[in-house]
Amino acid sequence: MSKRDYYEILGVQKSASADEIKKAYRKVAMQYHPDRNPGDKAAEEKFKEAAEAYEVLSDTDKKAQYDRYGHAGVSGNGRGGFSGGGMNMEDIFSQFGDIFGDDLFGGFFGGQRGGRGGQRSRGVRGSNLRIKLKLTYEEIAKGVTKNIKVKKYVGCNTCGGSGAKDKGSVQTCGTCGGSGQVRRVQNTFLGQMQTVTTCPTCNGEGTTVTAKCATCKGEGRVYAEETVTIDIPAGVQEGMQLNISGKGNAGERGGSAGDLIILIEEDQHKELHREGLNVAYELYLSFTDAVFGTQVEVPTIDGRAKIKIPAGTQSGKIFRLKGKGFPAVNSYEKGDQLIHVNVWTPQNLTAEEKALLEKLSHSTNFKPHPDKNEKGFFEKIKEMFS
Repeated sequence: MSKRDYYEILGVQKSASADEIKKAYRKVAMQYHPDRNPGDKAAEEKFKEAAEAYEVLSDTDKKAQYDRYGHAGVSGNGRGGFSGGGMNMEDIFSQFGDIFGDDLFGGFFGGQRGGRGGQRSRGVRGSNLRIKLKLTYEEIAKGVTKNIKVKKYVGCNTCGGSGAKDKGSVQTCGTCGGSGQVRRVQNTFLGQMQTVTTCPTCNGEGTTVTAKCATCKGEGRVYAEETVTIDIPAGVQEGMQLNISGKGNAGERGGSAGDLIILIEEDQHKELHREGLNVAYELYLSFTDAVFGTQVEVPTIDGRAKIKIPAGTQSGKIFRLKGKGFPAVNSYEKGDQLIHVNVWTPQNLTAEEKALLEKLSHSTNFKPHPDKNEKGFFEKIKEMFS
């Protein structure tokens, strides 16, 4: 089943501001929140759908990719898929829980922060990493698996990410009693109002470290190099981004890792030029080859191909090799290779060559007389990129 438009899900226009998108998401998420719809699977799916839409539309880069390519630019595809799909409830609450507000959920949902039943967070989530990856035309056309070495924060092996010297160096937070939350009851003219906020002492973790790990100095992570495997789908384009969940910087003290964002760059081909899904090649023919016709070998994305040049081929003629272009991401569509003919005009002639050409120039066959069906330059350009 095809996905719904993200703007439609949140009920906003494409021109909506970041603040309008945020307010719209909050409204939809509140409507379908699990605590308001216990046991309702349909509501839960709509809640996840809204979170997925907000994840993309709240991020400037992701929103630009979605506006340009639609779901193809942000949909999942294996380990190295585009961001957007497969969010779980914990991801949603950890990433967007602050949008709802502690006070609102403490009062409305009876103290269950963010609808997670009072579950405390563990550590601090790691930040996202962004790297550039240059791909050849061949890699883009077929898809490729890359093993990339990334310098980043990884979990500390000495303490297992806890940041503590040993198990005895971790104790329950004395302020919140291990819940990670501080509850407050206020008397108002409407009666008692209960609010829940993140514990300021342990930052919602529920525990404090009394003796820090000597290796990571209490952070639960160290800076190192890690090899990340990325599956790149066929058909990606310059400027597209791939999002690998959980492969960014490790979080502090066992917190979830951030994402690794891969920015795609194209390594320009020496002879070919990309135009969307199509590949263009400039073929230069001698005057005699254009007159008598010939067979030539041209480069393609996946090797070389022979094509026949008919006698009398005009400069500007475009030959099309069907299906020799790039595939589209997440679809069966495929571009063509377009071969643009340029008849080379001699620039340095001997006296004998000049005499021969001057004699031929008076021949009727050497006078331009284009066929009525011959397409003009602008028609060819329009056809080339249609």
